[in-house]
Amino acid sequence: MKKRCFLFFMCLVVLTSVSYGQQKKADESTPLFIIKQNGEWGYIDKTGKVVIEPQFDNAGNFFEGLALVEIDDKHGYIDKTGKVVIEPQFDDAGNFSEGLVLVEIDDKDGYIDKTGKVVIEPQFDDAYSFSEGLAAVKIDGKHGYIDKTGKYVWEPTN
Repeated sequence: MKKRCFLFFMCLVVLTSVSYGQQKKADESTPLFIIKQNGEWGYIDKTGKVVIEPQFDNAGNFFEGLALVEIDDKHGYIDKTGKVVIEPQFDDAGNFSEGLVLVEIDDKDGYIDKTGKVVIEPQFDDAYSFSEGLAAVKIDGKHGYIDKTGKYVWEPTN
């Protein structure tokens, strides 16, 4: 009897874990679509149900679980529940790529992570999203490449 109870318990644990994992995966992969109502932006799911009420001055698609939103000319990020995870504080911003995102502060470009922590200080005149671990940057009219720590792997040249 103890063996059957133990086996039943273990099956229940495994099934619950698998179910939770599948639910979590489904939640992460559920696409949301941008809508505009009465001049404000929000999100719907693929059935047309409003998931995040229109409340933003502008909104972008989700990349790596976060979407760029604009409030009062400042840019920040929300998750798929509509929770603001990085307060709108940037003059401009892009889409997450490889865990980092390009942001503009006082006319200089730098990078933050998904917690909003500045990983590479804004110092570039122009910069691009990371791809294959590198990002192209421009400083003082010269172009180069940096890695995710901000270290140059190709020093800026004309």
